Amino acid sequence: MSSSESESNLPSAEECQQRSQEFAQITGTDTALAMFYLQDRDWELQRALNSFFEELGSEPGGLGMSTDKTAELEPSEQSLGKASAAVPDPEPHRIRLISWNIDGLDEKSIINRTKAVCKIITKEKPDVVFLQEVIPPTLELIETKCPAYTCLQASDEDYFTCILIKNSSVRYTDHKVSPFPSSVMMRTLQTVSATVKGVPMSLMTSHLESTKDHGDERKRQLLTAFKEMSGCGSDKTVVFGGDLNLRDKEVTACPGDVFDLWEMTGSRPEAKYTWDMSRNDNLKLAGKFRPKCRFDRLYIKHSTPMQLKPVYFELIGLERLASCQRFPSDHWGLLVHFDVV
Repeated sequence: MSSSESESNLPSAEECQQRSQEFAQITGTDTALAMFYLQDRDWELQRALNSFFEELGSEPGGLGMSTDKTAELEPSEQSLGKASAAVPDPEPHRIRLISWNIDGLDEKSIINRTKAVCKIITKEKPDVVFLQEVIPPTLELIETKCPAYTCLQASDEDYFTCILIKNSSVRYTDHKVSPFPSSVMMRTLQTVSATVKGVPMSLMTSHLESTKDHGDERKRQLLTAFKEMSGCGSDKTVVFGGDLNLRDKEVTACPGDVFDLWEMTGSRPEAKYTWDMSRNDNLKLAGKFRPKCRFDRLYIKHSTPMQLKPVYFELIGLERLASCQRFPSDHWGLLVHFDVV
């Protein structure tokens, strides 16, 4: 076959990119390595995957399914078999965590917006994700679009929180949901006990009581969460956060062993406001006033000795979607990077 004939049989650039992303997701690697394998195998995804696992010394069949069965599955289904668990971690020293209110109560463009959230999760490859304002339809979409993660939900009615844990790097031992007894909005504290890249952790998220009028209840809920953090054993690193709806005046002080991760990583002003109507116009308000608040926050309680060092804190979801000219949510997401020490 001539070179021109061979090139004419190649998939489109869009399809090549999609196959590269599927390869990276299944193997737990990146698109650069994916292109290396795919280009040498005429962009045939199954051939590229088979070669990767053969060179790794692990047949797909050795990952909990027969070789014949694996060949029949779509790539997204193979990833549910946790194939990536056998792949060496390219960043064993780095742990990433996302927290994001994905605004499931806004019905406008909700499918496109949720798909964008999933795309960002897939791109950033966090080990843990805290989500708030998840609803049953978006939960189903998240589980479909993020097959590399196990989704632990606080409820299956109305709107609720979820914790996503990456199958290749996180092993969880316990999951509990504790309702706040005096909440009028059915708010809860969701906790997962897990080991993340060998580091014992307690992962806690919540969507604290909303609106200015419920400040007293919100402060009670925050104190409950802080108490739970302080009560965890010294062998565990504890991370708590979410859409906490906090106003600065409501947080007079943290317990002595609890620290604000935005402050710990330098208090960068460009990463401060997570609900910023001067930049995000998903929610419309009459008049010229455009409030901006640090509603979404993350806190840490270190283990003894310290096992994680916070190194960077950033906002995500800042790009407007071409499909609907809206942002993925009216909140920016939080992405924090830790080094294992």
